[in-house]
Amino acid sequence: MKSLPALVAAAILLAPAAVLAQMAHGGGATEAAPFGDPIDDQHIYYHATLNQLEGRLGADNGFRWEGEAWAGTDTNRLWLKSEGTTAKGDIEDGQHELLYDRPISTYFDLQGGIRLDADSRSGRSWAAFGVEGLAPLFFHVSATGYVSSDDHYAAKLEGDYDLLLTQQLILQPQLELNFYSKSDPNRGIGTGLAELDTGLRLRYEFSRKFAPYIAMTYENKFGGTADFARAGGEAPSALRFAAGVRIWF
Repeated sequence: MKSLPALVAAAILLAPAAVLAQMAHGGGATEAAPFGDPIDDQHIYYHATLNQLEGRLGADNGFRWEGEAWAGTDTNRLWLKSEGTTAKGDIEDGQHELLYDRPISTYFDLQGGIRLDADSRSGRSWAAFGVEGLAPLFFHVSATGYVSSDDHYAAKLEGDYDLLLTQQLILQPQLELNFYSKSDPNRGIGTGLAELDTGLRLRYEFSRKFAPYIAMTYENKFGGTADFARAGGEAPSALRFAAGVRIWF
């Protein structure tokens, strides 16, 4: 019978060979998870954010909202997005989307579903398809294309960035552009670049869930969209002071 020191010595000598054999069969530190394949977590999560809930003060006062909510797993989620403005008792630019979302890379998700334009004007429905995520330097960006009946096409580009002045004081530039392939008089929309909505918001996060802010916003309508606005007695552009709150749920 071999002595205990001999057995210990044999174990020490054989251990590296065992590790190399495991790595040769797909195990070891070269894997994403050292103890086997990662678990596909199917827990249901949910989140909702009102990014903009603000009053805009200027030549024409108004109110704007923009928010989103999602529910699902790490890989399959259902998104609801809504935005719009109110002015003179009317709801304008009411866009509401229901989207299926699935990640396609570490920082970007693919989204597809439907969009419904529902406000004080005649409505229109669209099929939607796009991407959303974080570009380099952590710019939040979104690009979505839309298809409706009668060969109507549209596109929306959005972007914003959080610049941390302190851990609680955050400056956020934001930009949204809307493009349309056809004129739609019932909705006051012209062809090409139709609308720009941008702002610079300074918010103070008492917590991540509650952050009041002040802002300067600028809206501009172009081409045929600007002509429809003038015909309706509206200015095609407006620079306004705004105050609001950003809320997480």
